[in-house]
Amino acid sequence: MDQSVIEVKNVHKSFKLVQAVKGISLKIEKGSFVALLGPNGAGKTTLVEMIEGIQKPDEGEIVILGKTWKNNEHELRRVIGLSLQETRFIDKLRVAETMSLFASFFKLGQDRVDEVIGLVGLEDKRKAYVVNLSGGQRQRLALGISLLNHPKILLLDEPTTGLDPNARREIWEILRKLKQQSETSMILTTHYMEEAEQLCDYIIIIDKGEILKEGTLDQMLRDEQGEKFVEFSLKNAPFQLPPATGFPAKIGWDSDEGKGRFLVGKVDKQMPLFFDYLEKNNLQLKDMECRRLTLDDLFTALTGRHLNE
Repeated sequence: MDQSVIEVKNVHKSFKLVQAVKGISLKIEKGSFVALLGPNGAGKTTLVEMIEGIQKPDEGEIVILGKTWKNNEHELRRVIGLSLQETRFIDKLRVAETMSLFASFFKLGQDRVDEVIGLVGLEDKRKAYVVNLSGGQRQRLALGISLLNHPKILLLDEPTTGLDPNARREIWEILRKLKQQSETSMILTTHYMEEAEQLCDYIIIIDKGEILKEGTLDQMLRDEQGEKFVEFSLKNAPFQLPPATGFPAKIGWDSDEGKGRFLVGKVDKQMPLFFDYLEKNNLQLKDMECRRLTLDDLFTALTGRHLNE
């Protein structure tokens, strides 16, 4: 039996000359926490806005709980919770008043308001004006509002961007508790590697409107390309590396930095082949680092750049 709560089928979206999303397909299973991981401009927010029903795909279809947005908007809005990068509130409303206002849209009572205020750790700020909240407290308020209606699907668009590390971890702890206490499915867009690793059991790496790779963290880090990440620099760095004939790994080369990167599976067998390649092409090694593969390394190997670039 298919447990998918969201199915995105070959979705495209363009804005004038920019192709923001290029034929993305994915499934989100019931109760799963999924990270859409990619740099700014990767297409994450556009994809989530189409899932939210804010944007319409140019091509393709999005199915949520077996229904499309057409003719089902009212029903779907009641089962989705949203928290965006920045939420604007009425500054001169108190925290409890703000929560009660949004609860009234779903005909929810004070009991649910009190429950959610406790869940997001704002009990001591109940009577505080929103204007006096810190950035982290405002994001906890926004997250609380998104949880009021017991959503079956929670969509969070970079909810911790701009927060300090402590505030970010407070949001993480709230989401961990939610995962333990409910069957809510979550899509989290982020450009923080650690956030995806800490919160999500399935990760989709997106760049330039396309899915580069997806799977659990362990699956991706045990990829057939290799489990070790090698980064090196050359003394006589060329603008472009010569073809790596006889070396099985694909070498990514950054001519600006004068650095190369590749993944290896069997270090003892593959690294001698790399040294042979350097010698044959009169390339002199300046320095080299070989370490266990991380999610950031995987993204760098796939795209040739770091996630925060």
